[in-house]
Amino acid sequence: MTPWQLVIMAKSPVAGVVKTRLCPPLLPEEAARLAAASIEDTTRAGLASSASRCVLALAGPVGAWVPPGVVVMGQGSGDLGARLGRAMADAWAAAPVPMLVVGMDTPQLTPTLLDAVAETMLGAGSDVVLGPAHDGGYWAVGSRQPVPGLFATVPMSTDETYERQCRRVRSLGLRVRSVAAVRDVDDFADAVVVAGDAPGTRFARELRALAGPMLARTPPRGGALSVHLQT
Repeated sequence: MTPWQLVIMAKSPVAGVVKTRLCPPLLPEEAARLAAASIEDTTRAGLASSASRCVLALAGPVGAWVPPGVVVMGQGSGDLGARLGRAMADAWAAAPVPMLVVGMDTPQLTPTLLDAVAETMLGAGSDVVLGPAHDGGYWAVGSRQPVPGLFATVPMSTDETYERQCRRVRSLGLRVRSVAAVRDVDDFADAVVVAGDAPGTRFARELRALAGPMLARTPPRGGALSVHLQT
């Protein structure tokens, strides 16, 4: 397969700054622990995939939660669309091979899934690939090379983001192909489902470790934690 690179958009796991929508029921320190676990799971999946290199586009300081072999670069300023475009341009400048960009919110990703998406990105009939998320956004975007204006006019973090991004790609005269839908972790309910779907991840182990104290503080509605977390 043609060489390709994985770029992971992430925010440093600083308590009170990252994954604040998990609080409550989580405490800020607990949300940061889950964020660190999610970054590690995602980067390790990237390192185990066929990607020629794994890049972490990071907002914030580097920590021990970055596995060896991962290339770290800053995200810079601006809204998410601007930072995505910059991450792709910077990754390409360092290594001009196709780029698959994912976020830190999908710790259930596997090397097999990443390779499958990369194969679609590199295949015939595709200029841009998009992976829809359950909330109307997208968890992955890939392109063989940077596309100027790819994210312009696309509202991020809305229930129309995926559809608007598809329309933007087509408006540039490019072909877009969709890949598998994946749930990303926005809130606590998402965290419970994702941990249940990928019980062997560090993310799931961290959530199981927090489950007892968390239930004592704030029992989840409908008993979702006890249903999905296989402790």
